[in-house]
Amino acid sequence: MNRREAFAKTCAHQEPERVLVDFGKHIGSFHRLAYQRLREYLADPLLPEEPVILDRMAQNIVIPERLCQRLGLDFRWLVPHWVGVQDIDLDGEPGYLDMWHTPFKWTGRGQYYFMAGHPLGKEDLSISDITHFDWPDPDQPAMFAGLAEQARHWYENTDYVIGADGIKVGVLQIAAQLRGYDKIFLDFALHPDLAHALLHRISELIQEMYRRYMRAVGKFVQVVVITDDMGTQESLLISPHMFRSFIKPYLKAWIEAIKSETDAKVLMHCDGAIRPLIPDLIEIGVDILNPIQTVVKGFEDTFSLKEEFGDRIVFHGGIDVQQVLPKGDPDSIAREVARRIYDLGRGGGYILAPCHNISFDVPPANVVSLFESAQRFGKYPLSPPEELANS
Repeated sequence: MNRREAFAKTCAHQEPERVLVDFGKHIGSFHRLAYQRLREYLADPLLPEEPVILDRMAQNIVIPERLCQRLGLDFRWLVPHWVGVQDIDLDGEPGYLDMWHTPFKWTGRGQYYFMAGHPLGKEDLSISDITHFDWPDPDQPAMFAGLAEQARHWYENTDYVIGADGIKVGVLQIAAQLRGYDKIFLDFALHPDLAHALLHRISELIQEMYRRYMRAVGKFVQVVVITDDMGTQESLLISPHMFRSFIKPYLKAWIEAIKSETDAKVLMHCDGAIRPLIPDLIEIGVDILNPIQTVVKGFEDTFSLKEEFGDRIVFHGGIDVQQVLPKGDPDSIAREVARRIYDLGRGGGYILAPCHNISFDVPPANVVSLFESAQRFGKYPLSPPEELANS
């Protein structure tokens, strides 16, 4: 059984020969310093010293093909090119404006860029201000340049599961980026017409970007990523009622736009304690849910999560990067991998991956243990973790 056949069985909630393993998207790769530590640990001179930066904000990388093979990754990702980015100086620190005119500023402490302003953040924002804002042009051929050729090459010459990585947009994400989280949430309560005007315009642009993306690569890809975070570590960012009023209709339209152009599955990255929203995400067409953060409320018990939703949605992720990978050791990492594979992989419907980027606080030995354990414990039929511990 090749990888694409295994992916199809996984998405059909059937057991393939083994659990597929993924890593290498813009939300889910190595921070450049983590990569450097891993390269030194592996002592492989054929791995490039300076990899390509994938996500400028997070400073993670495009994983070199040699390392993809070393880690046993079953997916290869097409990455849209950043367009409309302008380098700027912010208070003596490097920065940039993205295509939505949002400023990002460098921080040496975390070695990444953080959001440093909100272009539509003024108190007395009007619908006219939204209408006349300098919105990005969704017709950006440079965003997808070369991706169709790469997708065709992988499709015709490999059995990798081919993914279309996200454009790094989201309905709530961009609204909060432009307006500020405090103001957009106040708008939901106090100025709903203003909120909908902003969300509607953002939604229109995102839908058109993804339609053009899928027209370029949709016939070659098996999965498409969308992102929009809805939770904190302990709770939802907004109530289920507000989600259903202000966000869900636009997410639904976004997914429908994608599926009108491709047969690929939709993988949604949605951070935080979002368990109450899972039925809504299933209803609007999310096929695969990432990241399954086991340290947030509602996701600690992955066995019960699988019992409740495992016949209706595929789980992707599940290996914690906040506590488990940085603070464990290779043996505890192996046990964690075995546990999550059994909990989430019974009957198919699970793709193993770290739940977010691997930063430079994760020991390289733990990284190696993670991916080696995925190969060791991911073969069907799965065994309970307590049996594996004694094998």
